[in-house]
Amino acid sequence: MTAFLVALTASLLALAGLVLDGGLALATKVQAAGAAEAAARAGAQAIDLTTYRLDNDLQLAPDQAASKARAHLSSAGLDGNVTVSGNTVTVVVTASQRTQLLGLVGIPSITVQATGHASPHRGATTPSP
Repeated sequence: MTAFLVALTASLLALAGLVLDGGLALATKVQAAGAAEAAARAGAQAIDLTTYRLDNDLQLAPDQAASKARAHLSSAGLDGNVTVSGNTVTVVVTASQRTQLLGLVGIPSITVQATGHASPHRGATTPSP
Protein backbone atom coordinates (compact mmCIF):
# COMPACT_ATOMS: atom_id res chain seq x y z
CA MET A 1 0.00 0.00 0.00
CA THR A 2 2.86 2.40 0.82
CA ALA A 3 4.54 1.80 -2.54
CA PHE A 4 1.25 2.55 -4.27
CA LEU A 5 0.86 5.85 -2.42
CA VAL A 6 4.45 6.85 -3.18
CA ALA A 7 3.97 6.08 -6.88
CA LEU A 8 0.63 7.89 -6.92
CA THR A 9 2.09 10.95 -5.22
CA ALA A 10 5.06 11.04 -7.59
CA SER A 11 2.84 10.75 -10.65
CA LEU A 12 0.50 13.48 -9.39
CA LEU A 13 3.48 15.74 -8.71
CA ALA A 14 4.82 15.09 -12.20
CA LEU A 15 1.41 15.81 -13.72
CA ALA A 16 1.10 19.04 -11.76
CA GLY A 17 4.61 19.98 -12.94
CA LEU A 18 3.67 19.37 -16.55
CA VAL A 19 0.56 21.51 -16.22
CA LEU A 20 2.20 24.39 -14.34
CA ASP A 21 5.53 24.45 -16.14
CA GLY A 22 3.93 23.69 -19.50
CA GLY A 23 1.67 26.70 -19.05
CA LEU A 24 4.61 28.91 -18.11
CA ALA A 25 6.56 27.65 -21.15
CA LEU A 26 3.58 28.38 -23.40
CA ALA A 27 3.31 31.91 -22.02
CA THR A 28 7.04 32.41 -22.62
CA LYS A 29 6.65 31.19 -26.21
CA VAL A 30 3.78 33.64 -26.82
CA GLN A 31 5.91 36.50 -25.48
CA ALA A 32 8.87 35.41 -27.61
CA ALA A 33 6.65 35.21 -30.71
CA GLY A 34 5.34 38.72 -30.08
CA ALA A 35 8.86 40.06 -29.65
CA ALA A 36 10.08 38.29 -32.80
CA GLU A 37 7.20 39.67 -34.87
CA ALA A 38 7.66 43.18 -33.50
CA ALA A 39 11.40 43.13 -34.17
CA ALA A 40 10.81 41.88 -37.72
CA ARG A 41 8.30 44.69 -38.32
CA ALA A 42 10.79 47.22 -36.97
CA GLY A 43 13.41 45.91 -39.38
CA ALA A 44 10.97 45.93 -42.31
CA GLN A 45 10.62 49.69 -41.92
CA ALA A 46 14.20 50.21 -43.12
CA ILE A 47 13.50 50.72 -46.80
CA ASP A 48 16.08 51.94 -49.27
CA LEU A 49 14.83 55.50 -49.80
CA THR A 50 17.05 56.18 -52.82
CA THR A 51 15.59 53.22 -54.74
CA TYR A 52 12.09 54.13 -53.63
CA ARG A 53 12.43 57.73 -54.81
CA LEU A 54 14.00 56.78 -58.14
CA ASP A 55 11.98 53.69 -59.11
CA ASN A 56 9.02 53.78 -56.70
CA ASP A 57 10.16 50.27 -55.67
CA LEU A 58 10.09 49.10 -52.06
CA GLN A 59 13.37 47.42 -51.22
CA LEU A 60 14.97 46.89 -47.85
CA ALA A 61 18.32 48.32 -46.87
CA PRO A 62 19.62 45.01 -45.47
CA ASP A 63 22.16 46.38 -42.98
CA GLN A 64 19.74 48.97 -41.61
CA ALA A 65 16.92 46.42 -41.41
CA ALA A 66 19.03 43.99 -39.41
CA SER A 67 20.29 46.80 -37.18
CA LYS A 68 16.75 48.04 -36.45
CA ALA A 69 15.53 44.54 -35.67
CA ARG A 70 18.47 43.89 -33.32
CA ALA A 71 17.93 47.25 -31.62
CA HIS A 72 14.28 46.38 -31.04
CA LEU A 73 15.24 43.03 -29.51
CA SER A 74 17.88 44.71 -27.36
CA SER A 75 15.39 47.26 -26.05
CA ALA A 76 13.12 44.35 -25.05
CA GLY A 77 16.03 42.67 -23.26
CA LEU A 78 16.10 39.69 -25.62
CA ASP A 79 18.66 38.06 -27.86
CA GLY A 80 17.89 36.63 -31.24
CA ASN A 81 19.10 35.88 -34.73
CA VAL A 82 18.19 38.35 -37.46
CA THR A 83 18.47 37.59 -41.17
CA VAL A 84 17.46 39.70 -44.14
CA SER A 85 16.80 37.82 -47.35
CA GLY A 86 15.49 39.81 -50.27
CA ASN A 87 12.64 41.89 -48.89
CA THR A 88 11.97 39.72 -45.84
CA VAL A 89 13.28 40.23 -42.33
CA THR A 90 13.31 37.05 -40.26
CA VAL A 91 13.87 37.14 -36.50
CA VAL A 92 14.32 34.02 -34.36
CA VAL A 93 14.06 34.50 -30.59
CA THR A 94 15.09 31.78 -28.15
CA ALA A 95 13.93 32.13 -24.55
CA SER A 96 14.28 29.97 -21.49
CA GLN A 97 11.70 29.49 -18.74
CA ARG A 98 12.84 28.19 -15.36
CA THR A 99 10.64 25.38 -14.12
CA GLN A 100 8.80 25.42 -10.82
CA LEU A 101 7.96 21.77 -10.21
CA LEU A 102 9.79 19.89 -12.94
CA GLY A 103 13.05 21.05 -11.39
CA LEU A 104 12.38 18.45 -8.70
CA VAL A 105 12.77 15.70 -11.29
CA GLY A 106 15.87 17.15 -12.96
CA ILE A 107 14.42 19.52 -15.58
CA PRO A 108 15.66 22.98 -14.53
CA SER A 109 14.33 24.94 -17.49
CA ILE A 110 12.36 24.72 -20.72
CA THR A 111 13.71 26.44 -23.83
CA VAL A 112 11.29 27.80 -26.43
CA GLN A 113 11.89 29.31 -29.83
CA ALA A 114 9.72 31.66 -31.89
CA THR A 115 10.11 33.10 -35.38
CA GLY A 116 8.79 36.32 -36.86
CA HIS A 117 8.77 37.45 -40.50
CA ALA A 118 7.98 40.83 -42.02
CA SER A 119 8.42 42.65 -45.30
CA PRO A 120 7.63 46.21 -46.38
CA HIS A 121 4.25 46.88 -47.97
CA ARG A 122 2.58 49.94 -49.32
CA GLY A 123 -0.28 51.50 -47.43
CA ALA A 124 -3.74 52.11 -48.81
CA THR A 125 -3.57 53.23 -52.43
CA THR A 126 -7.25 53.96 -52.99
CA PRO A 127 -9.32 56.41 -50.98
CA SER A 128 -11.82 54.93 -48.59
CA PRO A 129 -15.51 55.62 -49.36
